[in-house]
Amino acid sequence: MATVTRAPDFSYIPRALDLAALLDRKSVFLFGPRQTGKTSLIRHTLPNARVYDLLDTGLFLALSREPGRIAQELNDRDRVVVIDEIQSLPILLNEVQRLIEEKGIRFLLTGSSARKLRCGGVNLLGGRARTRHLHPLTYRELGLQFQLSRALACGLIPSLYFSDDPKADLQAYTDSYIRQEIVSEGVTRNLSAFSRFLTAAACCNATIVHFTKIAADAQVPRTTVYEYFEILKDTLLIHELPAWRMSLKRKPLASSKFYFFDVGIAAQLQGRLFQPGTPEMGEAFETYLMHELRTFVDTVSAEPLSYWRSTSGFEVDFILGDHTAIEVKARPNLTARELKGLHALAEEKKLKRYLIVSLEERPRSDGTVTMLPYRMFLEALWSGEYN
Repeated sequence: MATVTRAPDFSYIPRALDLAALLDRKSVFLFGPRQTGKTSLIRHTLPNARVYDLLDTGLFLALSREPGRIAQELNDRDRVVVIDEIQSLPILLNEVQRLIEEKGIRFLLTGSSARKLRCGGVNLLGGRARTRHLHPLTYRELGLQFQLSRALACGLIPSLYFSDDPKADLQAYTDSYIRQEIVSEGVTRNLSAFSRFLTAAACCNATIVHFTKIAADAQVPRTTVYEYFEILKDTLLIHELPAWRMSLKRKPLASSKFYFFDVGIAAQLQGRLFQPGTPEMGEAFETYLMHELRTFVDTVSAEPLSYWRSTSGFEVDFILGDHTAIEVKARPNLTARELKGLHALAEEKKLKRYLIVSLEERPRSDGTVTMLPYRMFLEALWSGEYN
């Protein structure tokens, strides 16, 4: 059985996303999977904001009958208004737009999925609000409370990372939330087929997906698998990593890779326990680094994130913007073999730096590739050194 260190003591963790600064400029759609900390973030950064929680059945029914009562309840002190779970009642967006235009109110509109908003011909405020995403906790946010073994075993959703029984809570999260979330989207009624698909998709985490194989494993048509993947993307449960196609010397693949949004959720859906030194450790470590990079891109840099693989088999896990190639290895001792993909990509002379991030304890370089301990890499990333 995997050994998980004792859970750190939980208190509010300040997040990298600065909601107050964003709302000083414009209204914001804030999306993120459930339990990533949207409510806590709002409570601690916008303590004086008026909040409408659409999970409150009474409030939901009242506003569904009379959306205009929001305007009736606001006063001159209400400069920022929060509507939680906005996808539950998209008709409110007409009223939101009117109040933005007529009274200059800034709205924070949160939810766990934008699918219903995009698919329903809904008023998305015509550029009057920016969209941001809240991800699970990061190395930078946790600071001294970060433990790699715990992050890989439990994931980084706050309630799971700090859980005293992460195994049970991971099970509850996947059973009660993910499948219910999908059902609530109203796009599939065959929950058993979707559950089979979800397990098959999780087993393809961090890889190029072979849709025909997943269709066979899940016992559903290939077209249904495409549909289901779109659902996972729209509900923010997976992130698509596109292929980098700028190489000239070696023909690149064009297919995307997919990563689940949280390393603990991916392992739970796969039915695996984290074990140091196993092949699963490599996938978990790569999925975790994808999470850090994805959060950095969404929160700080706004640069594209991709991967590179040639048709001849050379591969580099991540390419940040147009300047940094990053290979990830969950190994305490690197050999020349692990550097082959980066050296092949370096022959293209397209990027500024070539990094390999690993469990080694000290940095070193062979003249082309810089080998960094993962903590040193993350410190540099969040300090803005890679741009």
